[in-house]
Amino acid sequence: MLFQNARIENAEKTADFRVEDGKFLAFAEKLRPLEGEETVDLAGKLVLPPFIESHVHLDTCLTAGDPVWNMSGTLFEGIECWAKRKDKLSPEDIRQRVRQAVRLYARNGVQFIRSHVDVTDPKLTAMETMLELREELRDVMTIQIVAFPQEGILSYPNGKELLEEAVKMGADCVGAIPHYEFTREYSVESLNFALELAAENDRLVDVHCDEIDDEASRGLETVAARALELGLFDKVTASHTTAMHSYNNAYVLRLMRLLKMSRINFVCNPLVNTHLQGRIDTYPRRRGVTRVKELTAEGLNVSFGHDDIFDPWYPMGSGSLRDVVFLGLHVTQMMGYEEIMNSYKFITHNAARTLHLGESYGLEAGRPASFIVLDAENYYDALNRNAPVLASYKAGKLLSRTKPAEAELLF
Repeated sequence: MLFQNARIENAEKTADFRVEDGKFLAFAEKLRPLEGEETVDLAGKLVLPPFIESHVHLDTCLTAGDPVWNMSGTLFEGIECWAKRKDKLSPEDIRQRVRQAVRLYARNGVQFIRSHVDVTDPKLTAMETMLELREELRDVMTIQIVAFPQEGILSYPNGKELLEEAVKMGADCVGAIPHYEFTREYSVESLNFALELAAENDRLVDVHCDEIDDEASRGLETVAARALELGLFDKVTASHTTAMHSYNNAYVLRLMRLLKMSRINFVCNPLVNTHLQGRIDTYPRRRGVTRVKELTAEGLNVSFGHDDIFDPWYPMGSGSLRDVVFLGLHVTQMMGYEEIMNSYKFITHNAARTLHLGESYGLEAGRPASFIVLDAENYYDALNRNAPVLASYKAGKLLSRTKPAEAELLF
């Protein structure tokens, strides 16, 4: 199949590319159609690698208000609400909600998801079901699973054993939540345990790290130090790190040296953290997101994630990563022209590095022919106009298509 007149990743000129046996065969300014070859004229539309959701909780999605609403809008009440909802978990409940969420993502051009799955459950119901769904949905969505101890590793009964069991079951990544542990000592020990478990089992790491407004919450330095010492480096991701928003600049200056040495990844979740953070502030009220601009300037890898879709921590969500990027640029004050043009990388190339997708991702000959087409000429235009994803192809197979809405002004 030949695709003609594509604007590939904001290119000023159009180009053609050929797909064969589910892979990109060639890219060139002009490619001549072969005899009998199907051709698609993209008419100058923007072509990007598929969007990547680098942080979400599929096992909790679509449960807001069941059985109670998070009335304070805080992280901690959200955890309490979820603890009540866990009693109702069943495999069919999880399957129904996850399939629905995956369809939301697919229509918005997402083809890869890293999902954190709660393992503070003696039955590990969500983990077992999500592993089954990972296989069931693999042709339409690549799902990476983090064994996430929502209520702590040391602060939850048998937390260590449950995390170990989840890894044995087949989780792709090991998680932790140091700021929710009972003590600073538990926090450090939980991180040592999680990273050593990952190293021993050749797993990636993704820590819910310092998702709190307390500037004394400094799990990040432990994560980075252990990533460095264990040689895990960019296999490790620190998600949220919202306490960094409140760190004093002298401490950040010292910390940045360690972060660069460790080469760890960061995930920022603008929608959810601007909603959850700053709840105890009067004025000035903190934005509550990590230092994306500074981390990026220092060469550290940062991606954006949705985090939650209509659950105890976030009462909205549509699976559109455009919303995530749009708000993220505002709250991090990254609104220069080039910053906006290149912001798609937060949900494509940067996220691919976070998920360690390697050569299975990207618009290059020999790689899987996975790409999306947006109704715009460049990403600045696409973001500004909320341009729809016209088509999403995964390994050469069309997953979704959208016809642009027609508006008629009657004046």
